[in-house]
Amino acid sequence: MPRVVHFIALSLVLFCAADALAQSATYRCVDSGGRSTYTNVKEEMSGKKCTVVSREVSVVPVPPSAAPAKAAAARGAGERVDTGTQRNRDDTRRKILQEELDAAEKRLAESRQKFAEQDAVRSAEEKLMPQRALDRLKPHQEEVERQEQNVASLKRELSNLR
Repeated sequence: MPRVVHFIALSLVLFCAADALAQSATYRCVDSGGRSTYTNVKEEMSGKKCTVVSREVSVVPVPPSAAPAKAAAARGAGERVDTGTQRNRDDTRRKILQEELDAAEKRLAESRQKFAEQDAVRSAEEKLMPQRALDRLKPHQEEVERQEQNVASLKRELSNLR
């Protein structure tokens, strides 16, 4: 009989140890905004994508005075740019955007020309079944629309600079 009691006691101890290990697991949870949090509390994991990080974690808090000082130093280091430098940067950006716009307008004209050429060619089969012509022309039409969107975006960027 004593062996059965020892077996039951040992089983109970192992069960409690396994339960304690499961509760001490730390999870990294990512919420819908993409922010990560680390927790071992089941209630904090609901609605988040959680993965086990570690069974044992040691957490060392950041001294409260160190974090704000680093943030203030980083802000102060790159906050101001003299007017001449900023003007040069703006001029360079405007020039690059204008070059991109010119190239995009050229690609748009080429896309429109290819679409028109393809639209002008209709085989006898396509005349009988117009859907085949539409299917053949669809990639060309999509390319024209994509180039039109690129031109519009570049024009919008340029107008925001002025």
